[in-house]
Amino acid sequence: MPGFVSVDCGGNESYTDELGLEWTPDSQFVYGETVRISAPNENRKQYMTVRYFPADNRKYCYTFNVTVRTRYLVRTSFLYGNFDESNVYPKFDISIGASHWTTIVIYDANTIVTHEAVILATAPAISICVSNATTGEPFISTIELRQFNGSLYHTDFETQFFLSLSARINFGAETNESVRYPDDPYDRIWESDSLKRVNYLVDVATGTQRISTTVPIDVNSDERPPSKVMQTAVVGQNGGLNYRLNLNGFPGNGWAFCYFAEIEDLKPDEIRKFRLVLPGNKELTHLIVNVKENAQRKYRLYEPGSYNISLPFVLSFAFKKTNDSSKGPILNAFEIYKYMEINYGSLDALTMESFVSHYPKEVWAQEGGDPCLPAPWSWVQCNSDPQPQIVSMY
Repeated sequence: MPGFVSVDCGGNESYTDELGLEWTPDSQFVYGETVRISAPNENRKQYMTVRYFPADNRKYCYTFNVTVRTRYLVRTSFLYGNFDESNVYPKFDISIGASHWTTIVIYDANTIVTHEAVILATAPAISICVSNATTGEPFISTIELRQFNGSLYHTDFETQFFLSLSARINFGAETNESVRYPDDPYDRIWESDSLKRVNYLVDVATGTQRISTTVPIDVNSDERPPSKVMQTAVVGQNGGLNYRLNLNGFPGNGWAFCYFAEIEDLKPDEIRKFRLVLPGNKELTHLIVNVKENAQRKYRLYEPGSYNISLPFVLSFAFKKTNDSSKGPILNAFEIYKYMEINYGSLDALTMESFVSHYPKEVWAQEGGDPCLPAPWSWVQCNSDPQPQIVSMY
């Protein structure tokens, strides 16, 4: 797909996976070491190798060419696999350029840790950097970039914040398998609600029915969730859907939207109306949803939500049918992102980018990312100002 980049960190050859995605190795990367790993129940080639780095005070960056003023999904994954044979679970930071993204915490040697963000490219290149190891050695398994088209995930704050994914759930899924490319042309990964993973769905009300349809869903608006995701849903048979969700990265301000489509054949005298019950948010609690009416017909996407909402770490919410409704509430999918503040880096960033570009790599170590943040290049020294400057070069 145009605008897709899939990097197998530690790999040594290009290949196409079972989804039709083309993977390239990071064999041109001059830093770090590579090693093969093994993990039970995991045989995908991109997870069989990792690249790891010294636990020092440097940062190690991958730099990618991008199209300015275009949004990208950035996805990184980490499968420890006890690559260093120490059984010391690594903990380190990952950043997008000078902006701290999150802290990678490995809690099981055989579990893949994945983080996603939506960013607006404001320069011709972006860097993904690991640094600041608290325990163990920083490492990485895969890096993926997916270019978005049009206005997907547009916000009024995208020059100040990027969006870090906290939850993306496909409700009513008939299997534990995630939905992604080619069903989702943007290769977002929609987790099945039946997984009940830690930090995802942890409590579901009784009386929940799973429904599905084979009729294609019209999703040609807003964030365009894939039709396959919208073809399944849960319905509250007892008049309600109640959930409790752990939100990665919260509390804080976020972007949260639900995806609805009426996929049941309602009788002429049947109606489905319900409201969101969100403790502490009276404005949204009064929101009445009639999916068929709001979407203007059956089998069509309706996407209500908030571009800026304050959410806790443990989010409890419910959908309750109204008194004049004969059918319980329906839910097909939702996404929640946290706003992460963009740090545009040191005052010398543009100057140094121009400086090193005039010399071959053998002359100056071109280490990627900001020259000072989150850690300085190995051959410069920066001051400690909030927006630092280079004070000397070695």
